[in-house]
Amino acid sequence: MLRLWYGGTFDPVHEGHLAIARAAADAFGVPVTLAPAADPPHRAAPGANAHHRARMLDVAVAGDRRLRVDRRELQRSGPSWTVDTLRELRALHGADAPLALLLGADSFRSLPTWHQWRELPTLAHLVVASRGDEAVDRDLPPELAAEGQGRWTDSPAALASTANGRILALRQPLNPASATAVRAAIAAGDPQWQSMVPPAVAGYILHHGLYGAAQADGAGASGTP
Repeated sequence: MLRLWYGGTFDPVHEGHLAIARAAADAFGVPVTLAPAADPPHRAAPGANAHHRARMLDVAVAGDRRLRVDRRELQRSGPSWTVDTLRELRALHGADAPLALLLGADSFRSLPTWHQWRELPTLAHLVVASRGDEAVDRDLPPELAAEGQGRWTDSPAALASTANGRILALRQPLNPASATAVRAAIAAGDPQWQSMVPPAVAGYILHHGLYGAAQADGAGASGTP
């Protein structure tokens, strides 16, 4: 069975993240594992600590059997390099197990800036979530375009039948939510941010006063620690 891994900072998890994960789960017919990074090396320090980001994922996916949360990167010291996680998963599941890394189009285009990025296709397939009609295989950095030659496929079965090395563009509905927009709206006191995240996540953010949100007493079930 193909294993789908979706790593990220999730600062906070929002409806766009969940739309990508659910689209992948439906396309491949397997659960998607969402894994928060403890120390993301490619960006500024997260606005919420790892405990809160993982708990927001917990409440976001609760009741959806298509989605799971994995904390292994929180339990590992040092930077959360994706290549290290894939090596760990490959050692755990074996050399022949189909494994895929799910990532957004922007993250895919930035791959040449990632640590040991050329190793990623040797460890897993890449599933690139496009937005609407966006063509994720165009206007790529030259080195990424060269690395992708001969790897592209539009067949989920091709990924399920081999261990690694293919790239698939996942079409999914356009969702404008972004973690940056959520944090900016909270900081600006704009209540529209609550429409960008699941209700349970909004309640959690309010209950804990994350990102500068005004704390609200009795902010639903998401007030769990």
